[in-house]
Amino acid sequence: MDVRSDVLVIGGGLVGSSAAFFLRQRGLAVTLLERERVGRQASGTNFGNVRRQGRALEQIPLANRARVVWGRAQALVGEDLEFEPLGHLRVGWTDERAASFEQHARDVRALGLELEVLGREQLAERYGLFAPGIVVGSLSPRDGHANPRLAGPAFARAARRAGAEVIEDAEVAHIARTGSEGYVVETRDGRSFRAARLLLACGAWSQPLAAQLGEQVVIEARGPQMGVTEPLPWAIGPSIGVSTPVKREGLYFRQVRRGNVVFGGGYHGPASTETGLAQVLPQHTLGQLHELRRLVPRFAQAQLIRVWSGVEGYTTDLRPVMGATGLPGAYVAFGFCGEGFALGPGVGDVMAELIDTGRSETPIEAFSPARFRS
Repeated sequence: MDVRSDVLVIGGGLVGSSAAFFLRQRGLAVTLLERERVGRQASGTNFGNVRRQGRALEQIPLANRARVVWGRAQALVGEDLEFEPLGHLRVGWTDERAASFEQHARDVRALGLELEVLGREQLAERYGLFAPGIVVGSLSPRDGHANPRLAGPAFARAARRAGAEVIEDAEVAHIARTGSEGYVVETRDGRSFRAARLLLACGAWSQPLAAQLGEQVVIEARGPQMGVTEPLPWAIGPSIGVSTPVKREGLYFRQVRRGNVVFGGGYHGPASTETGLAQVLPQHTLGQLHELRRLVPRFAQAQLIRVWSGVEGYTTDLRPVMGATGLPGAYVAFGFCGEGFALGPGVGDVMAELIDTGRSETPIEAFSPARFRS
């Protein structure tokens, strides 16, 4: 079997699936190869945050672009991804957090993101939810959350309907450059695929394939610790994140329309790219429940109904890897360090633009794989 395309996309998470979709929108013939099922790992097992605030400043333009795509997602893919633009609210326990929120609001305003910083009294008046120890909040009113189980597969289906070849159970073993013909990719079961250009977007599985493209990026696999409660009386619309230098306090949660509270944060658990499995550690879940009840006293009696994890990829400098490699026609987009869901459709849009035109209107130079070259 020898399949030829304009672009090969390796990896069927939200980044790869959306990139395949946007490449088809640009008229390019696309084949997407996914080692198991589209949207199976980090793209489908994360918290579902669609947030822009709280990021490194270099990520804000990319996050802004992604937010535009999220706002159009249902029209683009023809499916409801349960995107709820109900806002994203960061809260803090200390006056130091209050000062940092004020500074962040000033910094991102110049990048097109407007935030509203709220004091203790304003938080109490508007939400009436948080423990008295919370002294500050920062609201990004147009952000929100979506359903990670739906997003990646929906973009993959939309790409297929638009004419892309989406092939699951196609684990890539070898990538080779074939001179003027571009690239040949071989899967472990002996299939062969050719294209002039290639995008590597395999998340935590990207390191060995990136090495075949000459890029020495180290990726560590980690497992988010996720849980969900029974349905509770409706309490709040925005997604909530606790901003703190104390790891165990780093809780985030959101309430879905059915009333369930989805939560995560704090410490990571073990994860393996060899087995594709990640583990939820009971002590982490207990710590998260403690912080949830500490933050929101009315959740004190909430009952846990399910926990889960997935395999996420973290770079050594905790920054994404995006852009052209040192080889002509080969591109990468991975290493989003647990913060990639919100960015995912924007990354796919940017990479499609870069692959098609050789440039991107959104600045991504800070994420270039060139920073790891010796």
